[in-house]
Amino acid sequence: MKYYIYVLQSKKDNKFYTGYTANLLVRIQLHNSGKVSSTKQRIPLELIYWEGCLNKKDALHREIYLKSSWGKRYLKNRLKNYLTG
Repeated sequence: MKYYIYVLQSKKDNKFYTGYTANLLVRIQLHNSGKVSSTKQRIPLELIYWEGCLNKKDALHREIYLKSSWGKRYLKNRLKNYLTG
């Protein structure tokens, strides 16, 4: 089974949300329909980044890294052109 690490950006406050899932499309729909408590106050959300992993353990470790200060720095550098317009 494949897992995906994803970053959503809130159109309401421009903040990021990072998570992982086995079904990316369904998970984004859940977020945008208000069924995820951690993001329901921040909808609409847009998928701005995703990565794939071959197993759940690797995906979880990558999610934790992307939520760290080093990971946030990595994402800002990776998405530099997108974020600056």
